Amino acid sequence: QAQLVESGGGLVQPGGSLRLSCVVSTSSLSLTDMAWYRQAPGKEREFVAHISWIGGSTDYADSVKGRFSISKDDSKKTVYLEMNSPKPEDTAVYYCNAIVRQLHYWGQGTQVTVSS
Repeated sequence: QAQLVESGGGLVQPGGSLRLSCVVSTSSLSLTDMAWYRQAPGKEREFVAHISWIGGSTDYADSVKGRFSISKDDSKKTVYLEMNSPKPEDTAVYYCNAIVRQLHYWGQGTQVTVSS
């Protein structure tokens, strides 16, 4: 079982930066992967970025590659999403996702609005 709490959302200007955080409460021995997804109004939830909890390998959606960066702090059981040069089309509710014993867990979501 796992509980996830996101923070760091808000209003950011195009070209600015914002960092999202997600704290996960679970046994680290059974946590295998974490990821960020997002859902814009009227659209389906989509994948943004993933990080392997054991090896730290990462992958990204093409739409954010080169602009967003996912990282983790093992000691704090926290995963981050650094959003650089965001665009208005990045506006969405961002959700943290964790895979524990092959089960998916979700946070409550944090709103990110990119606007001048």
